[in-house]
Amino acid sequence: MNMMKMMKQAASLQKNMKKKQAQLAKTEVQFSAGGGMVTAVATCDMKVKSIKISPEAIDSSNVKTLEKLVLTAVDGALKSAQETMSKEMGELTSGMGLPAGMDLPF
Repeated sequence: MNMMKMMKQAASLQKNMKKKQAQLAKTEVQFSAGGGMVTAVATCDMKVKSIKISPEAIDSSNVKTLEKLVLTAVDGALKSAQETMSKEMGELTSGMGLPAGMDLPF
């Protein structure tokens, strides 16, 4: 492969990655904990957009449980966002012959 072709491919990949990142910034994922008592929504650029707490989850005598449910929901939403982002970005780089496990963007 000649150098000019590689540079064109790299420029095209960069343009496509920026476009995909903008799409992912608008893509929302959610994760629920406690059987749906707490739900966190995040975008695939790793921003938490909302947290919904069911009234049944609110018990002033058991705040620790609610805190754990919120953390679990947020963690799950962010993991889902990361997985979605990795999958979508991986589709852009497939066929480029990059080593397995090489995450982009760098």
